[in-house]
Amino acid sequence: MTSPETIPTDISPLATYKAILRGVIENRPSGTRQRLAEAIGKNRSFISQIINPAYATPVPVQHLETIFHVCHFAPPERQAFLNAYQAAHPGRLEVVDTERPMRRLVIELPDFGSPDLNARADHIVLGVARGLVSLIATNDDEEAETLGGSP
Repeated sequence: MTSPETIPTDISPLATYKAILRGVIENRPSGTRQRLAEAIGKNRSFISQIINPAYATPVPVQHLETIFHVCHFAPPERQAFLNAYQAAHPGRLEVVDTERPMRRLVIELPDFGSPDLNARADHIVLGVARGLVSLIATNDDEEAETLGGSP
């Protein structure tokens, strides 16, 4: 396991938080990468990229809370990760603090008998979900205008 205390201090903050994330995921039950990929709507290969310190692919800030939830970060792991994330991406964490809590909805779809059709159906459902999430920003903007604030 890669604990925050065992990560070398001479690596970049980006590599540091990726090493912490990789250590957490490697210490979880089999299937965690797949569950995480499904929860954030990405391929499993994307998870491999965001947990590999050798890749420059950053962890998108909008996925942090989902990552913490799915991977069950311990408080010291979470704090070490957030410290390194803040060092790597100054100013991005404010989005996490102001983001609305998310809820998970599990739906069952029929098997369409074809991997291509199943993938298209999954894509459609995920697109609808992302569209619903985009309503949050629209609603917040409208509320700010109603209250005399600026969006």
